Amino acid sequence: MALPDFTALDYAALGWFLACWFGYSIFADHSRWKERSTTAIMSGYRRQWMHVMLRRENRIVDTNIVGNLLNGVAFFASTTIFAIGGMLAMLGAGDVAVQIIADLPFAVETSRLTWELKALLLVLTLVFAFFKFAWAFRLYNYCSVLIGAAPTEVENNPEAEALADRAAAINSLAARHFNRGLRAYFFALATLSWFIHPALFIAAAAWVVFVIHRREFRSRSLRIIADKP
Repeated sequence: MALPDFTALDYAALGWFLACWFGYSIFADHSRWKERSTTAIMSGYRRQWMHVMLRRENRIVDTNIVGNLLNGVAFFASTTIFAIGGMLAMLGAGDVAVQIIADLPFAVETSRLTWELKALLLVLTLVFAFFKFAWAFRLYNYCSVLIGAAPTEVENNPEAEALADRAAAINSLAARHFNRGLRAYFFALATLSWFIHPALFIAAAAWVVFVIHRREFRSRSLRIIADKP
């Protein structure tokens, strides 16, 4: 059933947005090119970190590093809750928001129902990001427990090496979920442009894909950590 005030361009913009998000996620996380990403390269360093951790007499530095990672994830998770709350509050002031948007240059005329549906997409995107951040937070907690469980006698101890591999795998998994949460943030920002014009929404979704692809696969930082000129 067609929605009021939804034009063919609106439907095309929504389809393009979903195709960009899910298409890029498949490319970055499940295709054969995923091993070339910054996340994949950093996974090797995380494994090296966990094996170096085994041979440290004092592992306070390792727990501090995990604590710093937890603080970053917690910051984004709490910020996302505030953003979701703000958007839900704005749903109660839809008439005012519609009027403000109508006064913007090039903004398309929209009804309150259409505005609320667009806002709902933004809320759902932020909810997805929160779930990713919350799960990454829990995984980093698991990693800290594994570090605490690591034995001090590591020479000729295959169980210790296996535990380090498990800790590295949990650490990398947490980083991947955190990265997906950040990706959702980028696409949430693109969603804001839909309130103004669907054509701008299409351009914003494409721009987000360009930006995150460059940062994950072609950035200067990737060349540095991969030791490539």
